[in-house]
Amino acid sequence: MRAVVCGTLGAPEVLTLEEVATPEPGEGEVLIAVAAAGINFADTLMIRHEYQVKPPLPFTPGLEVAGHVEALGAGVSGLSVGQRVLALPAWGGFAEKVVAPATSVFAVPESMPFDIAAGFTITYGTALGALEWHARLVPGETLVVHGAAGGVGLAAVEVGKAMGAKVIATAGGAEKLEIAKRHGADACIDYRSEDLRTRMKELTDGRGADVVFDPVGGDVFDASLRAIAWGGRILVIGFAGGRVQQIPANHLLVKNVAAMGVHWGSYLQKAPEMLRQQFEVLCGWHAEGKLNPRISDRLPLEAVAEALMLLVERKASGKVVLDLS
Repeated sequence: MRAVVCGTLGAPEVLTLEEVATPEPGEGEVLIAVAAAGINFADTLMIRHEYQVKPPLPFTPGLEVAGHVEALGAGVSGLSVGQRVLALPAWGGFAEKVVAPATSVFAVPESMPFDIAAGFTITYGTALGALEWHARLVPGETLVVHGAAGGVGLAAVEVGKAMGAKVIATAGGAEKLEIAKRHGADACIDYRSEDLRTRMKELTDGRGADVVFDPVGGDVFDASLRAIAWGGRILVIGFAGGRVQQIPANHLLVKNVAAMGVHWGSYLQKAPEMLRQQFEVLCGWHAEGKLNPRISDRLPLEAVAEALMLLVERKASGKVVLDLS
């Protein structure tokens, strides 16, 4: 089978497309014929060994896939050969076939195409997990979403609206903000041309945001901390802006602010049953039309470096997917 191989750590151009042996599912595992694979910013970190998970070289990156079950390992129940599924392998998804633990394999409704399914789980799972489990967002609160035209940011806009929040989207440029508006944002801030702190205050009548969803970090986080409401919650999702911020504890103390890190993937090991319940909710919202995932780019497996660079250079407006169908 064909697979993307990372044999040397570095930028996306170090990746090669090679013929490798087809893996076999062990006990509690499932072999999946991949129809589509989602691209995530974490993949760009993993091939540099800057992610929490550091596979031994050589390895195949890829954290989420969708396709058909091809074989079941011993002890697997609740799944069947030929079934439409999405899965979250620890890595290995950028390949024609991949093995994943059965606990991280979920049935895909017939109404959800494989390309949508492949890019659905991590972004929408992160958004709902962050806003429900961590921030405890309630209807009527104001949610600010940074990087709102990116994959996880756009998912947070839609999930925030589905949970009844007023959503303020921030992004760089009118084109990206227009995308956020089409996906439900009530107001927008262009942080290239507007002062983020000032506009966050203006759009909340001086009160500040109740919840900030931040996959960008750096200067964006710093401004948010100064424009958050008393008792507000800031969700640290990632650092796409390139600088990992240092949080001054006195700012948290003065306004009773909570800053919370969100590593959604850790739930796969710690509490997989929570993800299964969560995915049922998200699929229900998708079927009701509350969630409308945007795929900005579909590329073939051999264009994996180009696909990853779209995230590195922050050019994607939605999800980037590798199409293996």
